[in-house]
Amino acid sequence: MQVDDLTREQRKADADVEQVKARRVRDQQRLDGGTVTNPKDLERLQHELVSLDRRIGELEDVELDVMERLEDTQGELAKLREELGGLDERVARLTEARDKRVTQVQEEATTVVRDRAAAVAGMPADLLALYDRIREQKGGVGAALLRARRCEGCSLELNSGDLAVIAKQSYDEVVRCEECGRILVRTGESGI
Repeated sequence: MQVDDLTREQRKADADVEQVKARRVRDQQRLDGGTVTNPKDLERLQHELVSLDRRIGELEDVELDVMERLEDTQGELAKLREELGGLDERVARLTEARDKRVTQVQEEATTVVRDRAAAVAGMPADLLALYDRIREQKGGVGAALLRARRCEGCSLELNSGDLAVIAKQSYDEVVRCEECGRILVRTGESGI
């Protein structure tokens, strides 16, 4: 996670700054304590102190940069956690709505199965078998109304010849659409 990486990077930057500051304190104490008497060593020590001050400044800049990035990343993380909380609430609401709808659909399916069983009771077995076979082939619709000279299964208008043949057949005869093969249900609106 980026926050963890930046936290480690900040700790390292802090440690680097502290290490260089500790070295600077030691060198300053040596300089102030008068233990260095050789002029060349004294000059080297002064140059090292200047160098350490410059290094501390650079490390502190790195430390500030890491702190800023960490703060920004923590802000982004807080924002994302808030969004996630909102999404979790939405998922819970949608799951509840879905579960409620599934229950309704299951109840409707039970009613449809019961109503279908009552509707097909007493229907000839061969007609029911034909209907079931066509329904399976045609995506769940085995019969269609013949309304205004049009098969509502395939939405095609039947020609005059087909309509004349259908009109001559008795109402208990099974009639099928020449185009889609569905059983045609004839009513007063059929147009024949």
